[in-house]
Amino acid sequence: MVVWIVLIGVSAVLFSIAIIYNRLVRLRNTTENAWAAIDVQLHRRYDLIPALVKVAQGYAAHEKAAFEDITLARATAISTEGRAQLADSNNSVTECLKKVFAVAESYPDLEASDSFIKVQDELSETEDLLAYARQYYNDVTLKFNNQLQILPFSIFARIFRFEMREYFSYGDFSEPLKANQQR
Repeated sequence: MVVWIVLIGVSAVLFSIAIIYNRLVRLRNTTENAWAAIDVQLHRRYDLIPALVKVAQGYAAHEKAAFEDITLARATAISTEGRAQLADSNNSVTECLKKVFAVAESYPDLEASDSFIKVQDELSETEDLLAYARQYYNDVTLKFNNQLQILPFSIFARIFRFEMREYFSYGDFSEPLKANQQR
């Protein structure tokens, strides 16, 4: 009888540990999946930049500095490792995009160009999708981080070496794009 009670008690403890571990794994995997969605939109953004530069250079060739800056910022962002560093490099991309669109305001023919409008629309859509992906990632990261800090999860999170995730934020570029589109 005592053996059965001990066996049931050990089974209950192991079952509880398995439930806690599985919950933490699911949350960690959800944050990684959400990060992958951000990564997809960032690469889509990076892929649109050469098209933007090509169209803009056709109308504003002597604005070389702005185009070189955005090209360099893009290259830096693509090669960046680490989420905090990626946020910083994307802040640079955002600032350079703002400069390119400020240049475009000086060239009405460029702003009216179908090619420029198409790239601008695609960038705007990408920025919206990126904002949604970033919000989702930060939401699931909050859930994951909260789970790591509450009992009994915090005990097992240390044992199984689960680590807190960083939130992802960088400058939003959707507002300048939308303002530019309304003209």
